[in-house]
Amino acid sequence: MTVLVTGGAGYIGSHMVWRLIDGGDDVVVLDRLSTGFRWAVAPEAVFVEGDVGDEALVGRLISEHGIDSIIHFAGSIVVPESVADPLGYYLNNTVKSRALIDAAVKGGVENFIFSSTAAVYGDAGTEPVVETAPTFPLSPYGRSKLMTELMLQDSAAAHDFRYVALRYFNVAGADPKGRTGQSTKGATHLIKVASETALGKRDKIEILGTDYDTPDGTCVRDYIHVSDLANAHADALSYLKAGGTSLAANCGYGHGYSVREVVDAVKRVSGIDFTVVEGPRRAGDVPAVVADSALARAKFGWKPIHDDLDACVSTALAWEEALSRRNQRD
Repeated sequence: MTVLVTGGAGYIGSHMVWRLIDGGDDVVVLDRLSTGFRWAVAPEAVFVEGDVGDEALVGRLISEHGIDSIIHFAGSIVVPESVADPLGYYLNNTVKSRALIDAAVKGGVENFIFSSTAAVYGDAGTEPVVETAPTFPLSPYGRSKLMTELMLQDSAAAHDFRYVALRYFNVAGADPKGRTGQSTKGATHLIKVASETALGKRDKIEILGTDYDTPDGTCVRDYIHVSDLANAHADALSYLKAGGTSLAANCGYGHGYSVREVVDAVKRVSGIDFTVVEGPRRAGDVPAVVADSALARAKFGWKPIHDDLDACVSTALAWEEALSRRNQRD
């Protein structure tokens, strides 16, 4: 049988496709290439350019390729952008996810992995947050993701359909083999932005908010290496295929770093002292959020292997250098 990966030409999705291919799975990628790249998709995968909200197209792909599992990454992810354009986020993240879920149910797809977010918790604080904590998202982005979780929960109760919603914390780094990484122009991921600054692609990095109630006044986040996240999806899929019940699970390392600590790590690993300026808070950002990932470890047997900030930074820097060479060729 075959796995359909939506958003498989994007940052996390392209890593997931490589992980599935490495594991011997047949993969179909559906991506409209709004922020992803065709070249980022493993050549062994079948690529279809299209919109995840096109229910007829998804239905055809399920039927033609014998798809029994869907891993859903397609969506918009920038918190302040969601504050400025809430209806766009509800369309892209919620309405289109509803169409995808409907096509999955009608097509007899039994296993569904959803790319959710720690933003569903809102201001959870620096203590590791568990899945039973209240969900109180503070941005349209977080609310759009929580709405999809609720649709999945209701669909699983009504149909022969099971899901895992993986609540990501802050994804970082790149494929250690150098095959893919974060490539979107204007990306807002902190380690991506700091790496670009270290390599001269930006003239400075701005710390957005220095007056939070945290040890050094900047936001604290739990940074998870993208390869560990891809492994978590693969483990969750194996769990569902073995008969596991539907659930939501955190993906993080259980400890956080402040913005200042991350910037310092990029300076240390790169050996470059770049310009850092301070600016106002971004709309929708919360002071701190850190994962308790005991559930994923217990249920899926997930075992992170890249739990090291410098490792995240070094692979991100290596990818930025590779991306520069690719852009020069193109």
